[in-house]
Amino acid sequence: MTEAKEAFVALVTCFNDNETINYDATRAQVRRQLAAGNNIMCAGTNGDFSALTFDEKVRLCGEVVDEVAGRAKVIVNAGMPATFETRLLAREFDRIGVDGIAVITPFFIDCTQEGLIRHFSAVADAVETPIYLYDIPARTQNHIEPETARQLAAHGNIAGIKDSGGAQETLAAYMAIGREVDGFDVYSGPDHLVQWSLENGARGCISGLGNCLPDVLARIVSCVNAGDSAGAAEAQNTYTAFRTDLYKLGYPPALVKRALYLQDASVGRSRQPALLPDPEQDRAIEAVLAKYL
Repeated sequence: MTEAKEAFVALVTCFNDNETINYDATRAQVRRQLAAGNNIMCAGTNGDFSALTFDEKVRLCGEVVDEVAGRAKVIVNAGMPATFETRLLAREFDRIGVDGIAVITPFFIDCTQEGLIRHFSAVADAVETPIYLYDIPARTQNHIEPETARQLAAHGNIAGIKDSGGAQETLAAYMAIGREVDGFDVYSGPDHLVQWSLENGARGCISGLGNCLPDVLARIVSCVNAGDSAGAAEAQNTYTAFRTDLYKLGYPPALVKRALYLQDASVGRSRQPALLPDPEQDRAIEAVLAKYL
């Protein structure tokens, strides 16, 4: 029997006015996603992971796992530029207990493919929790080539990949590996490719945009699971149109956070030096929200 497809939302991290983490507000966002039927990814690119300290990530993961309380799956991102710190974080997440540990490709450090194999293998060797490769070259400048993913798929504790590269051809190449290698699941990151990826072999999706439209994301997945391609397409069209309108306005993760803030101010602003609120941009975001909410 084919496994049901699943959606994870790359959850925002909520902040107080003094830039400390607002764990209560973050828990509220977890509950909102659970109510829609979505799983949780924390400390990812939409969760301001690069602005969080080591100890904050550990506590954040613990708070999210506690709030979820087994009602959904939790994946947490451990990726840092150096293998050393990534491994230390992964061990902490392993101790807390999550369903998967995503490892974003190193950033700032320019890596060879052989270096990426060493990096991911070392982290996977250090924990019992399944590891998921996380490719987002536009943000890290390092890209996991499909052949590299194929080699890493042979590791007993590397369970799949999250592809946020945005190239349909690369996603298709990863999905081909998933079809050939048992136990290697592909999760699509691009929000405009959710339905296409699920209907063509992806195990699921991990979406930042789902912070803003959790029910629409959940509907794409539920329709695909029900064999309702027309219903999935209708929801996907809404999701894609919202993405197009919102992302015209600037940097996607910042816009997702701001669009959510304009719905619920408890999520707070991102840590500096993220862009400060712009009244003109806020009006444009509110106009987009009015079309889809």
